[in-house]
Amino acid sequence: MGGMETENRNEVNESRKRELVCIRCPIGCMITVTQQGDGTLGITGNSCGRGAEYAEKELTNPTRIVTSTIRLRNGKQAVVPVKTAADIPKGKIAECMDAIRDAELEAPVRIGDVALADVAGTGVDIVVTKNVEADMGA
Repeated sequence: MGGMETENRNEVNESRKRELVCIRCPIGCMITVTQQGDGTLGITGNSCGRGAEYAEKELTNPTRIVTSTIRLRNGKQAVVPVKTAADIPKGKIAECMDAIRDAELEAPVRIGDVALADVAGTGVDIVVTKNVEADMGA
């Protein structure tokens, strides 16, 4: 019995380490995250609080801002740049890109226009990031 008790204690005390490069600011700190057997996180190497927030989020619920382009009908250019209005779960990026690939807008468009609402069921909109005028000759 005593041996089994020690073995279980060791499992709880085991930790896993992961190294990340922080992308929250231009410094690019090398952050080490140690996850203890009880789920608590130890975060070192960050120069600011944003790095600690990034590391915790990256391990518990990784998200990203998605940028791309959408086809534009009757515009002075064929496509318009777009991005998610906020970050979305990493697991939804492919579904988001599928929706973007299938979309088409009509010119003119303005910065901040919603190109796609609630993309991939995330609650986040895809918004236009450049003004594009209509091509009057089109």
